[in-house]
Amino acid sequence: MKNIRIGLGQLNTKDNIEKSFEQIEQQTAECSEKGAQLIVFPELSTYLYQRLAGTVAQTLEGKIITRFKELAVEYNIYIHNGSFVEKSETEGKSFNTSVLINSKGDIETVYRKIHLFDIGLDEKLTYRESDRYNRGSSIVNLSSDIGNLGFSICYDLRFPELYRKLAFRGAKLIFVPAAFTMFTGKDHWETLLRTRAIENQVYIVAPNQIGEHPDNKFCYGNSMVVDPWGKVIARASDKTGVIVTDIDWDYLEDVRRKLPSLKNRVDLQKM
Repeated sequence: MKNIRIGLGQLNTKDNIEKSFEQIEQQTAECSEKGAQLIVFPELSTYLYQRLAGTVAQTLEGKIITRFKELAVEYNIYIHNGSFVEKSETEGKSFNTSVLINSKGDIETVYRKIHLFDIGLDEKLTYRESDRYNRGSSIVNLSSDIGNLGFSICYDLRFPELYRKLAFRGAKLIFVPAAFTMFTGKDHWETLLRTRAIENQVYIVAPNQIGEHPDNKFCYGNSMVVDPWGKVIARASDKTGVIVTDIDWDYLEDVRRKLPSLKNRVDLQKM
């Protein structure tokens, strides 16, 4: 595989899809100018107002994904939308869905968030994604022209078995688009990202939302790319904007050759 240059867009998405696309279009142009072949956006990149999410749900053939397809063609770039609210057949519930679109405007793959964020830290910090979303039911890997890719979304990050399965199915780069909260992000975000990279010897690409959003939600930002040794090779500043870095597949293979922990793994379930 050829090395690739990847861009991450750090957004402050609210409850206006048109304004969201103004940010997305500007960041796509900026990443393209810097030579990125792929740009990745955070979770719920076009609309982040959880209580009303179902009111803007669309299908894969709707205007949101169509606009991402048009951007991919215009800039001759792969686009990972982060995620959007996808209509489902269940009344009152949607899917939280990632879509990877190639530079020709074709959908390469779709991933629906498996682990739903149901927590109650205190009266003000309570989230129940299962009240408005269906859980995805498929682990998604993709061997593509730009690499061997694995897909996850935000809260999935806390479940290492998903990442181990992605790695053993061939993933060398795993996406973690997120709207990781300020409260948990300051203590857990970087630690979890670096851990997933180290234990699976993969690149972790994690664009995050930043700042205040509707529903009294505050996101941590600190979008980053972590290499297979666990080193943060790119990190966003504390504002909206982009970061661009290179993915070196030869370096990944060198790490796996020198420290073959994936090959040395013992299947404890068989013991």
